[in-house]
Amino acid sequence: MPDFLKRLGTAAVLIAMLLAALFTLPRAGVAALMALIIGIGGLEWARLCGMGDLLGRLYAAGLVAAMAGLFMAGAYESAFVAAAAFWIVAAPAWLWLGVRPRHGVALAVAGFLVLVPPALAMIALRPLDALLVLGVAWIADTAAYLVGRRWGRRRLAPGISPGKTWEGAAGGLIAASAYAIILSILVGGGMAVFLGAAALLVVVGVVGDLFESAAKRQAGVKDSGALLPGHGGMLDRIDSATAVLPVAALLVPCLR
Repeated sequence: MPDFLKRLGTAAVLIAMLLAALFTLPRAGVAALMALIIGIGGLEWARLCGMGDLLGRLYAAGLVAAMAGLFMAGAYESAFVAAAAFWIVAAPAWLWLGVRPRHGVALAVAGFLVLVPPALAMIALRPLDALLVLGVAWIADTAAYLVGRRWGRRRLAPGISPGKTWEGAAGGLIAASAYAIILSILVGGGMAVFLGAAALLVVVGVVGDLFESAAKRQAGVKDSGALLPGHGGMLDRIDSATAVLPVAALLVPCLR
C-alpha cells in the first residue's frame, strides 16, 4: 500500500477515535486518554533522550504524574504560558543553535513542556474548540505535505528535516488561512484576528514538527517508534499538535 494511503487510513482511524472520545467521554475520561497518549509519547521521547528501558518507563510515569497533578490542581494556564514561551522563543533558538546528542538531559526536561501542556489543553478546551484547533494543524500538515511533494524545491531546514520545503510551508499557511476565513464567517469573529491566530499556530506547528525531527536526528532514528502504520510512532503523529494546542488554549478565549 502506498505510504500516503497508509498515512490517510491511520489518520482517519485516529480522528474517529478522538472524536468519539471528545464528544462522549466526561472530562476525567478525556484526561485518562491523554494520560495514555502521554505515557506512549513519553516512552518514545525517553528513547530519543538516550534513556534505557527502566529509566524510560520511570520518565513516562513522571510525565503522566505531572499531567495528573496539574489536572487535579486545575493549574492549566501556567502550563500553557510556559509551553508557549518554549515554542515561540526557546525552541526556535535551540533549533538555530542545533540539537545535539549531548543535550539528552535538556531534552528530557523539555519533554515535560512538549507533552504535558498539550494534553492539558485537550482537557481544558471545549470539545468543539479542541477539534477546530486540531483542524488547523491537520489542514496545514496535509497541505504542506501535498504541496511540498508536488512543487517543493527549496528546503526549509535541510540539516533537520530534508523533506520539508518552503513551498510546502507556504501551502500549509494558505490552507490554514482559508480555514480561518471560513471559521470567522461561521462564528462571526473578526477575520483579521482569526487569520493572525491561524498564522501563529501554523508557525509554532512547524517549529514543533522541526523540533521533534531534530530530536530524532540527534538520536539517529527516522521515526520515534513503529506504533502507527504510515506515521511511525505516537510523536510522529502529534508533533505539530504538541506546539499548536497549548498556544491555541491561550488564544481561544480571545476569539470568542
